[in-house]
Amino acid sequence: MTLPLALSGLSDIAADYDVLLCDVWGVIHNGRESWPEACAALTRFNRDHGKVVLISNSPRPAPGMIQQMDQLGVPRDAWGAVVTSGDATRVELGKRAPGPAWIIGPDRDWPLYDGLGLEVAGTAADAAFIAVTGMIDDETETPTDYRERLSAGVARDLEMICANPDRVVQRGDRLIWCGGALADLYESLGGRVTMAGKPFDPIYELALAEGERLLGRPVDRSRVLCIGDGVITDVLGADKQALDCLFIAQGIHGDTARGPDGRLDPARAADLLKAEATHARYAALDLAW
Repeated sequence: MTLPLALSGLSDIAADYDVLLCDVWGVIHNGRESWPEACAALTRFNRDHGKVVLISNSPRPAPGMIQQMDQLGVPRDAWGAVVTSGDATRVELGKRAPGPAWIIGPDRDWPLYDGLGLEVAGTAADAAFIAVTGMIDDETETPTDYRERLSAGVARDLEMICANPDRVVQRGDRLIWCGGALADLYESLGGRVTMAGKPFDPIYELALAEGERLLGRPVDRSRVLCIGDGVITDVLGADKQALDCLFIAQGIHGDTARGPDGRLDPARAADLLKAEATHARYAALDLAW
């Protein structure tokens, strides 16, 4: 397997790209605080080299994502557009209105359903499909807590629409279960799942359209770089789109790709990628200029 090229920073390759499709959680913040070096790198690229489209598996539509980033101190000049899995998933949900939908997820994710005309079912018995954004209480619950409830959906052959394909996400110094873990469980029980976020096509179609809008011209896909820390979301998604990728090997993977000298070990990064049959052209521990 070809090893990813270790970068000292984004500046090594900035001149080679017109558009960055950059992940958010795990790359520019951890849900508790933003990372100044990552934000500065995106700001510099967005100002001097090309356009930055933030592409997130957040189940909330872009306005809620922007509000969260403002609260965490992510500067608005670090990006030109924001596209979320929630944005892409709203298209899928709208196709299935009025449902009714059996909705699973925390109250903060309810803006996902605004204006779609969906009716809400209280249980699987009353539903036409299941809509999932994540655990109702992601501080304490795990996917196992949902086995019995999801089994009822499988028994009725209900399709699950999952608005967040991420399995886990970093929150501060902890890893929190996400909607993708519930989708995995549902599939393992024999259920059908549809997702529109990374690594699936719909979110990339939206993000590349935003890139074209910002550039004011068609996007040359050979000059698009994906950046992210999720192997089965960010890296796999870039691979499926035939786009170059910068793998941020720390993020949710901790120090797994760090060598004895404290720097990135490309072979260890490649092992993380190989485990999911993916490849990234570049790798770094963190995003920096």
